[in-house]
Amino acid sequence: MTLGAMGLILDIMGAVLIALVVLNTRASAIIKNSAAHFGLNKDLSFDQITQRNDTIVGIILIISGFAYQLAQSLGLSQALFLEIFFWVQILSFISYIFFRKHLAAFNMRSAGMRTRQENPKQEDIAKILENTFVGRSAFSSKVWPVLAVLAVIIAAWYAAALVMNHTLAVEEAARKGEVLTSGAMWLKSYAMDKPLLPAPHQIVTEIWNSTATMSITSKRSLVYHAWITLSATLLGFGLGTVLGIALAVGIVHNLAMDKSMMPWVIASQTIPIMAIAPMLIVVLNAIGISGLLPKALISTYLSFFPVVVGMVKGLRSPEIIQLDLMHTYYASRTQLFWKLRFPAAIPFLFASLKVGIAISLIGAIVGELPTGAVAGLGARLLSGSYYGQTIQIWAALFVSSIVAGLLVFIVGGIERLVYRMMGARPEATA
Repeated sequence: MTLGAMGLILDIMGAVLIALVVLNTRASAIIKNSAAHFGLNKDLSFDQITQRNDTIVGIILIISGFAYQLAQSLGLSQALFLEIFFWVQILSFISYIFFRKHLAAFNMRSAGMRTRQENPKQEDIAKILENTFVGRSAFSSKVWPVLAVLAVIIAAWYAAALVMNHTLAVEEAARKGEVLTSGAMWLKSYAMDKPLLPAPHQIVTEIWNSTATMSITSKRSLVYHAWITLSATLLGFGLGTVLGIALAVGIVHNLAMDKSMMPWVIASQTIPIMAIAPMLIVVLNAIGISGLLPKALISTYLSFFPVVVGMVKGLRSPEIIQLDLMHTYYASRTQLFWKLRFPAAIPFLFASLKVGIAISLIGAIVGELPTGAVAGLGARLLSGSYYGQTIQIWAALFVSSIVAGLLVFIVGGIERLVYRMMGARPEATA
């Protein structure tokens, strides 16, 4: 990342923070007017105390951004020091925002308590205002820690890439006869074509170039390869889900299957997938089955297990008193299953599906490795390893992670929809 790019990031952050201060000033004025109308304490402003500090931080960020751009224009050699200082500023800014929200929540609770002491009749209104802003801070307390951890990981990643790639950068400069300053030599670690550990911006650039700048039908497009892998994933996940539910129903309702099948189901997962995948693909190719189905069967092999275990636990989750009540109503086994056992197993089923859909993607990628596939995320990993394209390998890994996250998110959305159709309360689906 160049000094100019770092300066632009800091300028944007400072401008956004000052813009939020301006908008929040207007919001605070409205809240104060509303509080005065209801006879509440006028100290209920959410950001009144912190707005001045926000403005100062925004100005510091903008000045720092101009300083970075000036350093680049002057060709400053101490670029490594400025890079480290840049990440220190980013982490400090995130920490400041995180603690600022907690301070605002504390001020809000204190103001609400003072309002109840001064005017007990307005307690309900004070509670509404307090819950509104404390709820906003609670949301921030969930978001900002994640962003802070992410920033720490990125900073550590840049530091690791700098150290791991430095030796290669020195050797490459020696082969090409390049004479570089010490700072430029260190920064060359972030611009290598085949680094040991690619920097995050190199991976993002590769993903962007392989998705946004290419047609989705191009064999160099990650979207094309992701769809090839996704099709095998979805087919294998569907087969694994159906197989898992069928086995679970049989195990719960048949003692012989419980004693005979369940141990084999568990034993099946002790075989390494990297050992069974080549054998399965070779056998299926020998009988004329190739293409999508072998990869889907490997996904099925991985995904059916969590569904079986989860559904068996879920179908057996109803308590004895509930089963006795159904017997009192003379419910048949079919009615017992659909009215009691299956609804009770829904939470266990969706928990298993979230695990199953993720490992189905892993199974599809593993299925592409031993076949020398030319399409799919596994093929991108293979071609990257053949030619030492570590940036391509990491880009494929990140895309597979993004696809897995989206699949889990979709399953979670279906879960919430099913709960809503079953009449569950929102608290039960959180």
